[in-house]
Amino acid sequence: MVVAGEASGDLHGAGLCAAIRTLSPGARVFGMGGEHMRAAGVELLADVSRRATVGGTEAVSGVPALYRIFRRLRRVLEEEHPDVLVLIDFPEFNLRLARVARRAEIPVVYFVPPQIWAWRRGRIRTIRRLVSLVLAAFPFERALYRDAGVAVEFVGHPVVDGLAAAPSRAAARRALAVADDAPVIGLLPGSRPGEVARMLPLMRETAVRLAARWPTARFVVAQAPTLDGPLVQGIIGGTPGIRVVRDATLAVIRAADLLLVTSGTATLEAALLGTPMVVCYKLSRTSELLGRMTLRVPWISLVNIVLGRRVVPELFERRHVTVDRIVNEAAALLDNTEARTAQLAAFAELRAQLGEPGVGMRAAYLILGGGLRPPSDGRRAPSGALLPASPREQDCAGKARARTRS
Repeated sequence: MVVAGEASGDLHGAGLCAAIRTLSPGARVFGMGGEHMRAAGVELLADVSRRATVGGTEAVSGVPALYRIFRRLRRVLEEEHPDVLVLIDFPEFNLRLARVARRAEIPVVYFVPPQIWAWRRGRIRTIRRLVSLVLAAFPFERALYRDAGVAVEFVGHPVVDGLAAAPSRAAARRALAVADDAPVIGLLPGSRPGEVARMLPLMRETAVRLAARWPTARFVVAQAPTLDGPLVQGIIGGTPGIRVVRDATLAVIRAADLLLVTSGTATLEAALLGTPMVVCYKLSRTSELLGRMTLRVPWISLVNIVLGRRVVPELFERRHVTVDRIVNEAAALLDNTEARTAQLAAFAELRAQLGEPGVGMRAAYLILGGGLRPPSDGRRAPSGALLPASPREQDCAGKARARTRS
């Protein structure tokens, strides 16, 4: 059983499940995900890609539906007893499902585990008790989990595999019908209706302001497949110079000279494809307060978190997420060649930390390789994956620990 709860997890799960089916064509792969996992041959018991939420108050509306899905998956775990439960991110839901699997003595593998180094560090005790093997996406995670007594292997970040299908810049511009010399600014407002409703109006007004300064610029909104068209079109309306494209996020990223992007996996995709960006995100007041209480690092974008410094500008406190601030940050990158060059140099550094292509296949080998079993006690998961960390990983883990203390 494979369980992913939002758009990015669906993408990561699709690559993993395709690899599992390649290595073991007769395997039955079923669980929760979205259209990408379905296309990879997964038997979906629940499609929740449109229900994913973020934050504190934003998540409340989705609770009844998710609880119904949880009860169904719990029943399947208890009655069908799959050989392994594979969890992908989505920790609030997935760690509860892991408890069910633990009671049923079903091994649990966590692919793209919770970002305990950023917030809710105490979750590592729950993971140690419930999870047989963590497949880490970042190199420093291996040492952090190993030091806590959790069986772990670094396989790399699945976004690396996902970018294999990204078009070239020239092909992306042809697909979007954009001239080679036209400045292109991509707008990536997110994959969840709530975040799009908060961020896209600000991005639209920013585009209008930037268009007045750069009349030849073209603006393209990348609409996530999890979003209904009326929501995006209702915000953009007939705003001149702004196009909306669906299911073409990688093309928009590759074609753009600059991105306005919400925090999330898209920031990693943009960095790996070499597109400068401004990260902006707006939560409700309650969720922002909760974030201040629990967040252990001073950044929200994965680029800055992984590199441990401010590489891309971030606007996420409500008082800072204004059209004026976004325009100023965007204009600074459009005007300043040195600032763009500095981002690109940092992106190359990030690329070296995320592993080589073949992430899904490496993860599938470990999942199918046998030897997995539920943790035998609350202290240490019995697995052969507890290998010594390399000096590079030890250094990365030390930096991560230092960031969580700051």
